[in-house]
Amino acid sequence: MYRYDTYDQAIVDARVAEFRDQVARRIAGEMTDDQFKPLRLKNGLYLQLHAYMLRVAIPYGTINAKQLRVLAHIARKYDRGYGHFTTRQNIQFNWIRLEDAPDILAELAKVEMHAIQTSGESIRNISADQYAGAAADEVCDPRPWAELIRQYTTFHPEFSYLPRKFKIGLTASDNDRAAIKLHDVGLQIVRGPDGETGFRVFVGGGMGRTPFVAHLIRDFLPAGSICSYLEAILRVWNRHGRRDNIHKQRIKILVHDLGAQEFARQVEEEWQTIQHLDDDIPLKEYERIAAYFTPPPFEEGLSDELDLSDPRFAAWVERNVDAHKQPGYAIATISLKPLGGIPGDVSADQIDLIADLAEKYSFDDLRPTHAQNLVLPHVRKADLYAIWQALDAADLATANLDLISDIIACPGLDYCSLANTRSIPLAQKLTERFADPARQLDIGELKLKISGCINACGHRHIGVLGVDRKGTENFQLLFGGSGAEDASLGKIIGPGFSEDGVVDAIERAVEKYRDLRTDGERFLDTYRRVGSDPFKEAIYG
Repeated sequence: MYRYDTYDQAIVDARVAEFRDQVARRIAGEMTDDQFKPLRLKNGLYLQLHAYMLRVAIPYGTINAKQLRVLAHIARKYDRGYGHFTTRQNIQFNWIRLEDAPDILAELAKVEMHAIQTSGESIRNISADQYAGAAADEVCDPRPWAELIRQYTTFHPEFSYLPRKFKIGLTASDNDRAAIKLHDVGLQIVRGPDGETGFRVFVGGGMGRTPFVAHLIRDFLPAGSICSYLEAILRVWNRHGRRDNIHKQRIKILVHDLGAQEFARQVEEEWQTIQHLDDDIPLKEYERIAAYFTPPPFEEGLSDELDLSDPRFAAWVERNVDAHKQPGYAIATISLKPLGGIPGDVSADQIDLIADLAEKYSFDDLRPTHAQNLVLPHVRKADLYAIWQALDAADLATANLDLISDIIACPGLDYCSLANTRSIPLAQKLTERFADPARQLDIGELKLKISGCINACGHRHIGVLGVDRKGTENFQLLFGGSGAEDASLGKIIGPGFSEDGVVDAIERAVEKYRDLRTDGERFLDTYRRVGSDPFKEAIYG
């Protein structure tokens, strides 16, 4: 993984010192809350319902054991003994005291971590495929490119005073595990006709109040031009983006209003004026950065055979283990969705255990995922049983990847001041309703996601949306969405429900799917084939 140089460390240390002074001035009453708000947001500090929340960046979802142990320490010392992994591959701490925030940032800085630009109107944490460097289907490891873009955009003037937040996602596979088409800019690394590396560029995706699937504006961009092309995109947005209406400030609105073709034309025109500025510098930088992402020292000649005589272990392997590009190795997903648990939550003790497993069995490499789980990317198949045993003892071995109990959920009204409804209790009730492992396997892939408000932090365009109905929590169902390469937005199926009512409604929809499906059809496939009417009839009668 990438290591800070003296320049990186100086930037982070200076920011910590600056923020320590800002916090002291706020506590002393020398600064109003309105004056302090944009400063704390630039450092990942939110004020929620009950306390401050600190969001820590995990760039492109790569973290090591030393960093994990510091996160466990922070959870114990400054929070209530746990952290919460997000859909942007970050981690949040929900019970932070303002006076402790500078000390936390200082402790993070010692292990090359920070919370810079994890909130506010700035470029957010750049996310990537959690299987990067391990997946057999990738063109190359996308993380060096993500790191190059992270360095280029951090504190870059064109990226510093944006109309609204801005999110970039990268993948190097046709199987989109990074939901790039639901990002402001989505980048797919591809090979050109002569085998050269380049990018397919998608712009204008996003969820929230006004959702859009991103448009392809360039089918092939030479890799060495990625920085100048991104700057051209930002220049067009900064020039035309709405700043007078918070609901119309995202780049997706501009792309929609101008039209994708006209937006692409303006980007290309702008790019022609600035592309000479970077020349081959990004490629030279790429080579420097890529040296930090060389493949680990895999053993050769390992067996692919596994002893699956333990049925619970066999079920975990079948569900939570994926193929690796290196023979004898596997990719293992740690589910943070136990029965009745809070999606994405993990205790300090569990974090320490996971750090030990990453260090011992996965070349000191761990990846948070977009679905609020964790991945050990490079595991010898011979070690899978020992890993499973350790996870099982810590309530981390739920075999439910992409099943109905593998729920994404935002913190909701239990924490968030923007929420209308509680997401966590609903997620817990749903996992209990569908607790039977055999039933979950029979249902198959069904990705259920919950957001407690219109902002879609829980990716609710493919799941459940919480709304306020005259002071009462109400839940609407959305069907037909996908965050994968076949990206689509879910549509509201009909009137909303109470918390218990929506659990019953989901169960009726699932049973209708089981009646309608053909062999091998996922819920999404069946819905797309038959449409919404059969499900509406099953749900509403």
